[in-house]
Amino acid sequence: MARVESHPSEAGPADRTPEASDTAAGFELLDGFERFHQRDDVFSRSFWDEEVRSGRSELFYETYRTPLQKWKTVDGFTQRDYALRNASWHVPDIFAELKGAADRREGFLDEFSVLRPGPDEQVEVRSPADMARDVKAVARTFGADLVGITAYDERWVYASKYSRQTDGEKEQELPDGITSVIVIAQSMDFDLIKTVPSALSGTATGIGYSKDTTVLLALAQYIVNLGYRAVPSMNDTALAIPYAIKAGLGEYGRHGLLITEEFGPRVRLGKVFTDLPLAHDRPKRFGVREFCEVCRACTDACPAKAIPGGAPSAERHNRSNLAGVVKWSVDGVKCFQFWANQNSDCSICVRVCPYNRDYSRAGSRLWRRLAGTPLRKLMLALDRRSGRGDRMAPGEWWRRARARMGGGGP
Repeated sequence: MARVESHPSEAGPADRTPEASDTAAGFELLDGFERFHQRDDVFSRSFWDEEVRSGRSELFYETYRTPLQKWKTVDGFTQRDYALRNASWHVPDIFAELKGAADRREGFLDEFSVLRPGPDEQVEVRSPADMARDVKAVARTFGADLVGITAYDERWVYASKYSRQTDGEKEQELPDGITSVIVIAQSMDFDLIKTVPSALSGTATGIGYSKDTTVLLALAQYIVNLGYRAVPSMNDTALAIPYAIKAGLGEYGRHGLLITEEFGPRVRLGKVFTDLPLAHDRPKRFGVREFCEVCRACTDACPAKAIPGGAPSAERHNRSNLAGVVKWSVDGVKCFQFWANQNSDCSICVRVCPYNRDYSRAGSRLWRRLAGTPLRKLMLALDRRSGRGDRMAPGEWWRRARARMGGGGP
């Protein structure tokens, strides 16, 4: 169910400075901060950097598009599991491959460009706060689960984009005059995530990207129809998590993911860059950082040992980490190598995260509230004893899915 709990506000001059905004969001940037180049992202590096690239990584990508020569018999990695996972990726794959001849991979390396031209006349915006509410209502109508709005901040935009055709860098395409970033979040299926690690669980990711694609395109077209510029963007163009935090969607977790009040870390993010006058949301906190400081669930469960167990720092594991930011930084190379070895993405850190709960239940909402208080260690202990983060056998997911349709069987 879509919901929005943040409210637009007319930010005062002091709130418009990057420093004040950083403080509110809990960011700590050092003098050595550098904008990130998309070529250094671990997925981009898996195409050009021998430290990451391997035959296993090539097979990893192939399993999303062509049938394996030999299917596994392991539960969760059978032909029907891959069939479902790959079908869930069909929509974003179409857009990603639509303009491949033009050296574009839209949604992942390049922003979406499949929008119709808008009118020359612009709708008059008398109240940015009212327009922000309209935009949020439209986003929810199109299917966004969460939506927030923040100021455009060039620091989180990639310094350059990556070209797979040339293995080199490309210039950014964002137009001048962008003032706001609308950030949407799509929840991922709770039960599918419980089957991690499996090819089946990758279905939750694919569905999230499919929903992202349709919502972003429709929302951007609405803004263009009002006479303003809108650039829909998924994994491309800029880092999504800093914008999401500043848009009030959640806090940063030890596992390097956004943790939301509504879905925990179980979300996919998208963004729309625009010059439409909009009021901006404020960051909000509900105790995540303090909880993560005493919790090591993701660190202990990560099979690749890629998640830090200590305090936030400016240490970089490799070139795929940001420079000059004090934070928990995941070793993306170790993480991706595990993905490649199992031929599917991994979300074990999401499954075991204590914030990964069904918040339609009163007990989960109470747990979340108390986890943000000095009772957090007790809440962590109760979570560990509950078995909430245990893995569900993929075959059990299929059995339950079939039972909901009135059928049984294995």
